[in-house]
Amino acid sequence: MKVAVFGTLVSDDFVPVLQEFFAFLRSKNIEVQLYKPFYSHLVEELNSSTYYTSFFHSYSDFDPNNDFVFSVGGDGTFLQSVLNIRNFDIPVIGLNGGRLGFLADISEDQVHNALESIFSKNYKIVERSMLEIEFSNQENLDFNYALNEMTVLKTDNSSMLNVTARVNGEFLNNYWADGLIIATPTGSTAYSLSVGGPILTPNSANFVITPLAPHNLTIRPIVVPDTCEIELSVEGRGTNYLTSLDSRSVAVEFSTKIKVKKAGFKLKTLQLPEQPFFYTLRNKLMWGMDRRNYNS
Repeated sequence: MKVAVFGTLVSDDFVPVLQEFFAFLRSKNIEVQLYKPFYSHLVEELNSSTYYTSFFHSYSDFDPNNDFVFSVGGDGTFLQSVLNIRNFDIPVIGLNGGRLGFLADISEDQVHNALESIFSKNYKIVERSMLEIEFSNQENLDFNYALNEMTVLKTDNSSMLNVTARVNGEFLNNYWADGLIIATPTGSTAYSLSVGGPILTPNSANFVITPLAPHNLTIRPIVVPDTCEIELSVEGRGTNYLTSLDSRSVAVEFSTKIKVKKAGFKLKTLQLPEQPFFYTLRNKLMWGMDRRNYNS
């Protein structure tokens, strides 16, 4: 077998976990294509040994024959792995070296058992919808897709935006707010959740439209089918507003309209038998932390 390992930065405390991880791969004679900047970080800054058989620098020299991609870090690193690899036939697995970690959900105390399950093929493939974003009057980004969400945001002035949203050509609402989030089910546990949006299971065929600090108490998030095309027009003071696709942002002129729809492909992730989605919710969000749920 052959796997790719992607990462950006990890702390000194996480080095023993990585050494256990690489030692397991070596013991199973698994080929490792390692992200070169991550190798440099581990060796030059953390003085850590690694195991690898080849390097890759971006999606252009990524080996499509890899069986899995391991993303080492937090959810932000997971999103970066999608951007840097862009191969949607290969499942991505998140090894959590960050904090909360919904996507990077294998914690450091689960590494060995998780690897045993993965290489024993004891897992389920979970396909996650992605967003495709189209800008009018402006070139699209190099990679105009997002796994979590697309967000329109005001710039650093204090004036709110007026965001007009249409769904399949039908007028939805004028949002007077600091911005608007369109999130996938995966993104429903990210930015959208932090501003009051609902949680969707990963296999939900929906998007969530969530306003940011709306200047109207009756405005609430809404769930729409992911077969919809959503069009946004933005007005405000100045000349630009910001658009973010996951961790990337770009300034956009107010004359630019944005169309958002489901991408024509999905990202493959793994779900281990001991980590179903509802378990992850209870564990990460500490649901059920009530003394009545435990025997005294």
